[in-house]
Amino acid sequence: MKVGITHWIEKDGMYLGYLNDYPDHWTQGESLTELRENLADLYGMFADKTIPGIRQVAELEVETA
Repeated sequence: MKVGITHWIEKDGMYLGYLNDYPDHWTQGESLTELRENLADLYGMFADKTIPGIRQVAELEVETA
């Protein structure tokens, strides 16, 4: 399974990122590998759907007249 992520390197050398479906919840790592591990952990928690208040981005299909 693949999950979209967004990541970047800060001026202090830390890697920051978030899961594209959960853009309000950033995490960080000292390396890209550590960041990816932390993002995978977040995905596991959020996919469980037991944490209240987690906002998720989704698409809605609507019909137009």
